[in-house]
This record gives sequence, structure tokens and C-alpha cells, in this order.
Amino acid sequence: MTLEEVVGCNTTEKKMETVNQALEELLAAAQRRDCLTVGVYESAKLMNVDPDSVILCILATDEEDEGDIALQIHFTLIQAFCCDNDINILRVSGMQRLAEVLGENNAESNGNEPKDLHCILVTNPHTDTWKNQALEEVGSYCAESRCKNQWIPYISMQQR
Repeated sequence: MTLEEVVGCNTTEKKMETVNQALEELLAAAQRRDCLTVGVYESAKLMNVDPDSVILCILATDEEDEGDIALQIHFTLIQAFCCDNDINILRVSGMQRLAEVLGENNAESNGNEPKDLHCILVTNPHTDTWKNQALEEVGSYCAESRCKNQWIPYISMQQR
């Protein structure tokens, strides 16, 4: 292994860790501001009505979801819509960590139906300009990935 490969791998790992942390911060901040839409159908409805308010689309799956053809079709349609409307897209694995970040782990124990976390939209109301360092970090990562011809970047949310 060359020095460039070692340094490059280390830099990539640090970047992924930074983006992972930024995504968690962004989701928590967006949830506090009531700027999250959770669920495939809810997200599709919002994008149909007000696509300009959507600033990030998160598509989340784990290995067991890979065989769900209906979900994959929904993802394909959502990805196409996001690309047509210049909406940043991020593919994420680690549904359990995602549920923890959004406080959804207690939903079942409270008798509530768990939310569909496969698609999450981060929105920005037209009346408010939302500045957030985590949002800028995730947006920058999406832009860098597009420059490398990786149109839909992927991150794995790690358990802590």
C-alpha cells in the first residue's frame, strides 16, 4: 500500500465520520424546527405540492429492505424527482441508529405505530432562511459526490 492510499483512506474515513455526525445534528435540528417529513407517502405528497421547500431527501434502508420491490420502485421515482428538481439526495443505512436519532425507538413501547423512516425530507419554509452548519456540511458532501459522478451518495449510520 502506498502512502497516498493510506492517507486517502484515512481522509475518507474522517470525512464519512464528519458527514455522519453532521447528518445526525441536522436531523435533530430539523426535528426541533418541525422541518422534517417522515415516510415515503408523506414525502411524495409534500414533493408534489411544494418541491421548492425540500432541501434534502434521505432514503434509508438496511439489508432486509433490499428485497422489497415496492420500496425500491418508490426510491427510484423519488430519486428521479429529486434529480429533476435539484434536491440533494442521500442514501443511508442503519435504520436503528436513525430511529434513535429521531427518538422513534420508544414508539412501539408506548403503543404507537413506528414511523416509516425509509424516506425523510428536510424542508426549509419559504418564510425563513435556515442557516445551519450541519446542513452546509451534508450539502457540501452531496455536491462533492456529484462532482465525482456519484449522484446519490451513501453513508452508514453507526451505532454509538
